[in-house]
Amino acid sequence: MPTTNRKKQKQAKDTAVQGTNDSSVVSKVSAAAQGYFHDDFLRHFVCKVARRAPLINRGYYVRWRAVDHCVRTFLHVTETCPTRQILSLGAGFDSLYFRLRADGALDRAVVFEVDFPDVARRKTALITSDVTLRATLDSRLPSPEGPVYVLSGQYRLLGVDVREESQVEEALGAAGLDWDAPTLILSEVVLTYMETQWSDAVIRWAAKRLTQSLFVMYEQIHPHDAFGRIMQDHFLKLNSTLHALRQYPDTAAQRHRFLDKGWERCVCLDMNEFYLGLVSEEERHRVESLEPFDEYEEWHQKCSHYFILTASRGSLMSQALLSHAPVSAAPSILPSLSATALSVKTASVSLEGLGMASGSVSPGRVLLTGGSSREGRGAGTRMLLRGEEGWRSVRVEPSEDLGVRLYHTVTALPGGSLVIYGGRSSPLNPTRGLFRVTFDPAASPGPLDSEDGGAVQLNAEQLVCTGDPPTPRWRHTATTLSHKGNNFLFVFGGKNESEAALGDSHFLCLDRQHWTEMPVEGAVPEARHSHSACAHQGGVVMFGGLDRGGVPLGDSAVLRPTERGFTWERLEVQPPPLPRYSHGAHVVGEKLVVVGGVWLHSDGVPGVLIIDLATHSSVEFSLDTTSVPWPLMLHSFCSELMDTERPRLLLIGGGGNCFSFGTYFNLQPVTVDLRPALG
Repeated sequence: MPTTNRKKQKQAKDTAVQGTNDSSVVSKVSAAAQGYFHDDFLRHFVCKVARRAPLINRGYYVRWRAVDHCVRTFLHVTETCPTRQILSLGAGFDSLYFRLRADGALDRAVVFEVDFPDVARRKTALITSDVTLRATLDSRLPSPEGPVYVLSGQYRLLGVDVREESQVEEALGAAGLDWDAPTLILSEVVLTYMETQWSDAVIRWAAKRLTQSLFVMYEQIHPHDAFGRIMQDHFLKLNSTLHALRQYPDTAAQRHRFLDKGWERCVCLDMNEFYLGLVSEEERHRVESLEPFDEYEEWHQKCSHYFILTASRGSLMSQALLSHAPVSAAPSILPSLSATALSVKTASVSLEGLGMASGSVSPGRVLLTGGSSREGRGAGTRMLLRGEEGWRSVRVEPSEDLGVRLYHTVTALPGGSLVIYGGRSSPLNPTRGLFRVTFDPAASPGPLDSEDGGAVQLNAEQLVCTGDPPTPRWRHTATTLSHKGNNFLFVFGGKNESEAALGDSHFLCLDRQHWTEMPVEGAVPEARHSHSACAHQGGVVMFGGLDRGGVPLGDSAVLRPTERGFTWERLEVQPPPLPRYSHGAHVVGEKLVVVGGVWLHSDGVPGVLIIDLATHSSVEFSLDTTSVPWPLMLHSFCSELMDTERPRLLLIGGGGNCFSFGTYFNLQPVTVDLRPALG
């Protein structure tokens, strides 16, 4: 490639990388405006405050919190030192200096910021034209020259390409950096935009030149799973490739990277570990109560794909390293992993949606209700039909409006009808109304060669039930069970607009349409939502979910019928399964089959967990998704068991709002062959 073209490409990529600063500062301003953290200076760097989605606000909060934690720790450890310094690489429009100075935290400290000349020039113009920002530049030093744009007593702003080692070193020397003083080097999503040879050189240079230093880095990891692929595609579209992911794909690789480049010690935590381990429960509760929120899956996946790292040089700086705080979702015993991967294949029909509910009305017929898609929420009720040529989707026309519902339940009843219960239209609006639905199995759905030919007529009857009903909820379970010849709908857990997780249980007598009290003995499982509950031997077997503190659960419990009512029995499964939620589950014989969901401590999509209900043993199977031509995200999806003689799972819908990378939908249902797992 000619030199001129290479130079133009480099300039275009550099410009694209600089653009990430502008979107980032807008998101930080949004989080600050909603009270996630206090910063009076960020708004001076944007033209207009724009409100971001709660998921993005939380994402930028945890980034801010992690960096602030590391900076405050460094300042505390060095509080008796005559001089200390903060060197921010690729600082952009960060307000760190202004915030720390307002807090009185910069005693005997100087903040140095380095960024592209164009970015430094724009930031200088904003500072000098703003009365509030300009007032912080006390003890003005002689007029800056060359790449030094701002030169004050405690703040130095430099415009130089971080990749140009000699120029950076010369500019920092001219700005007064003390190479022997304790120094914090800060890099927030900066080095990954460079080709790895350049970012490695920066890390090695810092270790060599700053012998009493702490390197703090915040970046992305896990490029190979579905979320990671979507994340990479997002930055590729912005012409801002994430280079470091290829060679350093996880926290272990990043830690070895720093140790190999001259750093003496290194601690690297993903953001789930940081948030659940190093942010107090009180602070987490404050943050989680700021805005209505129901994007737990995307929140945990975002946090599992970003990390905060601290690396130290010198004995003093080792005291400023992050601590290894334990996270309760981590299993104490490693799970049993099978060498067999279960085959995943796409079904021959296009259908997408998040937060739908499904129910099997007869062999080869699956009803799908609610959820959201590209068409919006409540895009319509569908039915999947299986014929000789595969699956197809047809419209369903209910006799009554079922309402807009996400994260509700559809439960098959004895006799072939189904009950639709719960759900929400938004995190502030639960959907009320309980419906019994039936349809004429002889109704013609239209010609097989038409994807949308014809429509199934569905009879929907809103049930008026007596007794004391449950509070409205979503992300609950609703399961049929029996007691002394009576059939009940058993509702457990979930959440609503005021409770992070519910732990109550309710029994609806289906014959009398009456919410009734039933004697229940034993220790009731803790409150949870997004768990699973399957009918088993007249009772229910429950697994997983998310607790009130936002931590995934991996416990199993059985509700067994007794002479008087029911009793809870906890299953002590060995080895303990990896905690997860937003999964699907089915009972096949004496095996509980759990598929998909979200977990915190392993790379990739959770596969299939088999729990033997007789022996209380467990084994995990991975999924072979090589035949699926798009990223497969198995949460907020529906799961149906097909062909009990040759058991397969049909997984429908799924995906999520992937942080700031856009909303993603699985394009087609997929099937999972369970025979290798069930024997």
